[in-house]
Amino acid sequence: MLDTPEAVVEALRENNDRPHGLPRTITAEEIVEAAEPFDKPDVLVTALLELMEAYEFTGEHRKSPVVLARLLKLWDTAPEAFSQWEAHQVFWRFKWVTTSLLQVPEMPLATIQGWIEQMRTRYADADHGMQPVAAMRYHVAHHTGEGIADAYDLWATRPRTELSDCEACETRHLAEHRVTSGDDAGALDIWQPVLDGGMSCTEEPQMSQARALLPLLRAGRTDEARSHHLTGYRRVRGNTGMQDEVGFHLEFCALSRNEGRGLEILAENRPLFEATGAPLARLGFLTGAEVLLARLAEDGHTDTAVAGPPGRNWTAGELLAHVRAEADRLITAFDARNATTAVGDARRGRLAQRPLLAEPLPLGLRTSLTRPAAANATATAAPASSAGTDVPQDFAALVREARRLARAGHPGENRLWARIEERLADGSTAYDDELGPEELLRAELAEQRAYRLSREDRDAESTAELERAAELYAGLGMPWHALSARARSLAWLSASDDADHEASRTALDAVLAEAELLKTEAPLTPATGSADAPEEPSEVELEYLTVLYAATYAAYQEAARTLPEPTASATESFEERAGTLRAEAERLSAPHHVANALQFAADLAARSGDSERAEEGLRATLTAVDASGRPWRGSRPRALLAQLMLGKGEPAEAVELLHRALADAARYDDTDFAVAPSYALLGHAASRLDDLNGAVRHLSEAAARFDQDGAHDEATDVRLQLADVLARGGRQADAVAVLESVLAGEHGASGDERALAQARLTLARGLRELGEYLPAAEEFLRLADAVAGWEDDDDRQVLTLVAAEASTALAMADRWDAAATAYERAVAAHAEAPNPPLIIHMMCEFARLTLQARGPEGLDTALDHLTQADALLAAVPQDTEDFAVWYERGNVHYRRARVLAEAERFEQALAEAEAAVAAHEEGGEQGEVPRAEAVRIAALIEGNGLARFKEAVARLTAAAARCRAADLPEAARILDALREDYTKR
Repeated sequence: MLDTPEAVVEALRENNDRPHGLPRTITAEEIVEAAEPFDKPDVLVTALLELMEAYEFTGEHRKSPVVLARLLKLWDTAPEAFSQWEAHQVFWRFKWVTTSLLQVPEMPLATIQGWIEQMRTRYADADHGMQPVAAMRYHVAHHTGEGIADAYDLWATRPRTELSDCEACETRHLAEHRVTSGDDAGALDIWQPVLDGGMSCTEEPQMSQARALLPLLRAGRTDEARSHHLTGYRRVRGNTGMQDEVGFHLEFCALSRNEGRGLEILAENRPLFEATGAPLARLGFLTGAEVLLARLAEDGHTDTAVAGPPGRNWTAGELLAHVRAEADRLITAFDARNATTAVGDARRGRLAQRPLLAEPLPLGLRTSLTRPAAANATATAAPASSAGTDVPQDFAALVREARRLARAGHPGENRLWARIEERLADGSTAYDDELGPEELLRAELAEQRAYRLSREDRDAESTAELERAAELYAGLGMPWHALSARARSLAWLSASDDADHEASRTALDAVLAEAELLKTEAPLTPATGSADAPEEPSEVELEYLTVLYAATYAAYQEAARTLPEPTASATESFEERAGTLRAEAERLSAPHHVANALQFAADLAARSGDSERAEEGLRATLTAVDASGRPWRGSRPRALLAQLMLGKGEPAEAVELLHRALADAARYDDTDFAVAPSYALLGHAASRLDDLNGAVRHLSEAAARFDQDGAHDEATDVRLQLADVLARGGRQADAVAVLESVLAGEHGASGDERALAQARLTLARGLRELGEYLPAAEEFLRLADAVAGWEDDDDRQVLTLVAAEASTALAMADRWDAAATAYERAVAAHAEAPNPPLIIHMMCEFARLTLQARGPEGLDTALDHLTQADALLAAVPQDTEDFAVWYERGNVHYRRARVLAEAERFEQALAEAEAAVAAHEEGGEQGEVPRAEAVRIAALIEGNGLARFKEAVARLTAAAARCRAADLPEAARILDALREDYTKR
């Protein structure tokens, strides 16, 4: 009950600890109402300031001016009721009122100008500088589009005052001015200190991060744009005071071709559709949504289900119409109020934007919502530079081009054969007799279907198609083609684990015998030509070599099944068939088949651990590819060689090889190339080169590609690696964003249990490092529940670890009851699966946090935690492995020294610090660093607490000399600095 001034003050204190949002705002209103009857203007002043802050940070801008008017009345009648800070706030919050009134279209400009004039008068009377007043006039000019240049000069040329916006916010306004002037580069230069984290406040850097996204994209700085989207969006999602910023993130998703991510953001922010307290910010949110929805509609996806205002289901088309109508209404109101078209022009400019990238920017995130495949047609189409993949409109030309590419083994043939099949299936094309027998085309199409089916591991169907092709070729009097089809069907079938390998081997032997018979009947003689330019093999010769290739492939599969120690018979069979393929390919001038034989051998060598022979073989393979005139065949051996180079510790060459492999796969339209694994490998190589941006870019691309392929477990694994790279690179907030996406939704939940547990542990620790203690604790508790049923000894230790870390995170979040429960759970888990260092650390942390939270009143509780640590330490068996008794004992003494020093019990604290020094002394070289820190604390207690500066100087002098002798220059420098400070006293 708020029936006394003291109760109101306590309620204000409690409400101030709550996060900004509707509950805090409602409570602030109730507190003001309760404070009004008391004859205590100082309490009412504090309550009104709290209420105005709640309105400001939850987007209730309509209400702020009324609160400030009441504060001004109190200022004029009872100035003594204001503390120094509250008096400062009265003048500071004039700026809030100006920006709040600009948000409301029904508020006349004359009223806003009147508030600015009152601000000017009161500033002048109080002898405050006019720069903040000029800033407010600039904001009005920027909003209305009138007098911007003059207003900017009057503001930007004035010196800052103590009432100017904080430097981070003012930097944002200066940068935005450059953006609206078309100077992205200048804006980004101004923004850099904020974007780099050098300037911040409660609203920054998240407001600048949102506004800088498109300038960064336009400047080609995509790595920075990705990072600022990941970290910035986390800070604004669901925040009714950040509607504008959410709108900018939606716009960024649309223009970076990440519409699926945009739809997910829309779903996460449905309540913003109902937030009406800040109409101008609402317009910003609606405009960002409109940009996204218009992109979907433009691609023909008006029927896609999307999240809109709560209460009904929406399609993209329906929501677009709703958003457009609401935004049009607001635009009309603002432009009518301002008597200009500035607000409408800004919206129209945003809606006129086109995507800034040719392909989606990989963000590294798993999105639960994706666009239909057709929506990505522009992004996923073959590059314009792809060789030989243009699709002729004339059917005869289309078939001839497909046959030409098939003869060359060009991967672009797949696209053409698929188009041929489509045109025959839909009845839009009649067969042209000039293409030869129709059975020939049917045989070719059967081979293509067989290939596609084999890629999908549909072996029986693939074999049936090849047998059908063989029959058609035989009926056409094309025995080599028929034999080639039969050989491939047997070889592909032999790769299946379910196949009868002995029968396949026997059947392939029969096929090879038939080939020898055909060669006897019609010898295959190498074509004539010069040594420098041998003539291409004939069609029949290529089919013959394909038979040999199929036999070699089957022998390769048999050898691979026996690894890591292949049987002698499998090795002999493979070497014989690979040798035959290579010799005949050389005889018939077919270097690409020489490359095939070499690549098979190199791959087996790599799998058996002979990396030197594998590397030699792959380099020879690439030489043969270069000689073949078929550069599209180099991507796979380059990717394999890159993997070897990475394992050999040569990431630079691996990067070069992978870039070439990926570029060639794109150039030659090789849709079967393993793009996702190659990007993942490229990310690892970049990481090894300390190229953080490159590693993030490539791992993000790999995750997106795995998702496109439906390989969600692989995508999850790559994202976990990405998060690790980000965390190790100091980008903890980015890592947290990635991990949150991994652990959200069905695909995250379906991954490896232990990998996901590790991901949740990393996420929890990342949140804790970011100061988000309560979310961190929640993740620790979820993890504790998940691992509680694990039964192995090592697994049970995980529960001990997680419970301990959850307890300290809860304490940091000021959730002491829950922290105590987690503390006891950790102690109980330790009894089952001991982890002494972890539990001792937890107890020491609780001692520190208890004193920090409760002050002197918490001293006894803090010391009790340390007594428990002593008891636990004494109970640890002397022969426990990986347990440094001296270190743990020293840490407990060190923490007790600090606790006692904070309670001003300096003599006891000094004794504990000296005990810590003695304990770490037992650690020899390993104990030198913690010993130096214990000496520093002892000296601080001795000097600052007991005023024994001479003794402290002597202690520090000896310790610094010891550190220099132990080659610890940084520790010596710290001790010397404190010694010099004490020497001057």
